[in-house]
Amino acid sequence: MKSLMPVLALALAAATMPSLGADAASEPKKPSAAQAKQQEKMTQCNKDATGKSGDERKAFMSDCLKADSKGASPAQTAQQEKMKSCNAQASKKGMKGEERKAFMSDCLSADGKGDQKMSAQQQKMKSCNAQASKKDMKGEERKAFMSKCLSG
Repeated sequence: MKSLMPVLALALAAATMPSLGADAASEPKKPSAAQAKQQEKMTQCNKDATGKSGDERKAFMSDCLKADSKGASPAQTAQQEKMKSCNAQASKKGMKGEERKAFMSDCLSADGKGDQKMSAQQQKMKSCNAQASKKDMKGEERKAFMSKCLSG
């Protein structure tokens, strides 16, 4: 037992001593060029996604990060512009929650031909929504107004 104690003490001392290569190991590694490029892309996409949340943000980030270094494809650019436009419209109208989600879905699925392709119910909903927004209605008051407006 007495001969084991010095060996344990020596092993403990060796384990706690800094190694000669510790200085190099303690410095953070620089990312490779590809990693740095990806980090920059992630930072830019994250910045561009400001104001988006939930599924809208996920879709935007996915498209943004998939875009190659030469830029987004024309279809991706068009979709991003459409998302920005729809998002701006929803924000201008003060939409939140389910109302915003429904609006974004309709807006993003529209083919850009305006009210021509909207059903009568969609046109009525748009009109009622506009009226409620003009009156700055929110919450239960808006819900009651929308119900009455859409049924009458």
